Amino acid sequence: MRFSRRSFVSGAAASAALVILPIRVAALDLSDDVAAHVNDILGGRDPREGGIELDAPAVAENGAQVPLTIRVDSPMSEHDHVTAIHIIATANPAPGIGSFHLTPHLTRAEVFTRIRLAEEQEYLVLAELSDGSVLQAAARTAVTQGGCVT
Repeated sequence: MRFSRRSFVSGAAASAALVILPIRVAALDLSDDVAAHVNDILGGRDPREGGIELDAPAVAENGAQVPLTIRVDSPMSEHDHVTAIHIIATANPAPGIGSFHLTPHLTRAEVFTRIRLAEEQEYLVLAELSDGSVLQAAARTAVTQGGCVT
């Protein structure tokens, strides 16, 4: 019985948990470009960990289309809701993957997208809340074929 690289990667991805393990954001080694991008979003605020659930594959065969679902624990009421969700890749040529702006008219704070990752890396998610605070979460996805051209 022979296994191709594709079969091996698919099997490894299938056996890996679909909900990726969180990484402590403070443990990330951010480049100057990424740190500047994060600081622009934070505007001097200190983010706190927790309240964000990331759902993505632990191993992505194609870095050009990595599915990512982000859920933020929020009642999405007029006075308590998520105003924005930002995704930052720590090793991509352009760190800002995307920003989603939400309103209290949504029933839940959840977004689904496909992101492009150049290589195995951590990515950071920041969620801005209506009270001005920011939540953060980070995760790592292994990529067998990069999706970015430098």
